[in-house]
Amino acid sequence: MIRLASWIIASLAIAALAAWVIALPGTLTLELAGQRLQPRLGTAVVVLLLTAALIIAIWAVLRRLIDAPKTMARRRAVKRREQGVEALSDAFIALQSGDPARARIMAREAQARLPDSDAAKLLEARADLALGDMPAAREHYRALIASEKTAVAALTGLYDQARTQNRPDAALTFARKTLALAPGTAWAAEAVFGDLARRGQWAEAVAIVNAETVTSREDKARKRRRQAIIETARARDTEIGQPNAALDHALTALKLLPDFVPSALIAARIYINRGETRKAQSLLRRVWRATGHPDIAALYAHSQPGASALERLKRIREIVELPAPHRAAAMALARAAIDAYDWPLAHDALLPFAGSDATQGVATLMAEIEEGQSGDQGKAREWLARAVHAPRDPAWTADNIVSDEWEPVSPLTGRLDAFEWKVPLANNARPVPLPPSAQDSLPALAEPSSPLPLASAENAQ
Repeated sequence: MIRLASWIIASLAIAALAAWVIALPGTLTLELAGQRLQPRLGTAVVVLLLTAALIIAIWAVLRRLIDAPKTMARRRAVKRREQGVEALSDAFIALQSGDPARARIMAREAQARLPDSDAAKLLEARADLALGDMPAAREHYRALIASEKTAVAALTGLYDQARTQNRPDAALTFARKTLALAPGTAWAAEAVFGDLARRGQWAEAVAIVNAETVTSREDKARKRRRQAIIETARARDTEIGQPNAALDHALTALKLLPDFVPSALIAARIYINRGETRKAQSLLRRVWRATGHPDIAALYAHSQPGASALERLKRIREIVELPAPHRAAAMALARAAIDAYDWPLAHDALLPFAGSDATQGVATLMAEIEEGQSGDQGKAREWLARAVHAPRDPAWTADNIVSDEWEPVSPLTGRLDAFEWKVPLANNARPVPLPPSAQDSLPALAEPSSPLPLASAENAQ
């Protein structure tokens, strides 16, 4: 309604303006070819405007006729580009839908309509890779490496191809080249980092981790943990030859992860070897309260070199009281009591955990107690028989491989931080000897003993 009213008002205004122009007083004298014309001024103005409009219309028609070939060529180019973009979109959708054959056809069609499209070339290379046409994919990717714009994308494709063909060395080469071109490329950094971790090149590995950019709290926690793992691995490697450097690495790891058991054990062993028993015991007490890890209790008991079995029992009782708060504490106390021939204490410590759910470690210790306390070989054999079928105790486990002590990477996959303190799923333990430094300074730790479990696998981490 408002639009109609506006149109009527505008029409009336234009008509009024035209009537006013035509009614203008005066005449205009024109002499042309001996003819004299004297139209009214308003009429002359109207004729002049109409003539100008006619000239403009004729020029517009002529210009369209002159520019017609260019216009048609431009429209064809636009249509060709639209078809190319549509083919490119179809190729991407087909590739994501698991139809690489159609993706390659559409990518080639997109290249025919968009000769300068790098995206079409990359899609065709990806389709070749998905189809298993490795030579064609490699040629496409190598052609794209020459361009700075597509070099990283091409190297990504070559990396995927090398992994598909099980060529780890080639894949690592492409990852290193990518990292040199674009240091912020996450997959390349992960690939190079994984290789460095597998080969134990911790200084280079920690440099990559330190250069990571974190954007969330989870990323920050993940970065701190990886730094702590690497620092612990460096401490583990240098504990024998460079104990001072190893202590620095272990303490750095503990600053990042205050309750990380492996780094605490390394730092405590070095303190003990240096005669700084109080520092070792203070550290072990703190970590024991946080984790309840049996290795911490065992080292705390042997923190004074040359101590007798009674002294070790006294030391264990400083951190474990009856009734024991969890199975790991009970087993640590029972082990120390057995070594000191305090059979009643050992029995009382284990009794709350010696029910139907007794683990292998508890059953083995109970067999030792029965034999030592009363000499009852029958009951001892009963406990040993139970131990065969009893649930296993937690241990350092990675990829179904069980180790006597923590290791920074999985021996099977080379994955960093693969070992967890948990109940293993299979009986395939792979014993790992203690470091010579620990064997030399803590001889009691080398004696065979039952594994000591942890109340919570998460606490050990």
